[in-house]
Amino acid sequence: MFRNVLCSLVTETAGVHRCVSRAPVIQRLTAAAASSASSAPFRSFSDVKDEVQPPFDASLLEFLVCPLSKKPLRYEAKTNELINEELGIAYPIVGGIPNMIPQEARLIQKDTDTSTTPTQG
Repeated sequence: MFRNVLCSLVTETAGVHRCVSRAPVIQRLTAAAASSASSAPFRSFSDVKDEVQPPFDASLLEFLVCPLSKKPLRYEAKTNELINEELGIAYPIVGGIPNMIPQEARLIQKDTDTSTTPTQG
């Protein structure tokens, strides 16, 4: 049974390749792509970075917690990140959606208090 299925698959595939000429199809596709690139409203990857990011819904802060410490997060509008003060990490917000993957978090500089650090003498 397996041999019959395999033979029919090979025969049908070979028949398709014999019936379809590849060169005219490729020429038509490249001609259509070249003509539509200048007239159609397609977006390129360079256009995406100029778009305004959707705003973060601050009401989500009552539900979101840090996946590592389970503590509440603070929204920083200037950097568009969710900040965990305790651990000193910032989770980015991409497209209005917080990226809460710990490996994607950015370490932030904690303010160090110099009066409590011991001096060497």
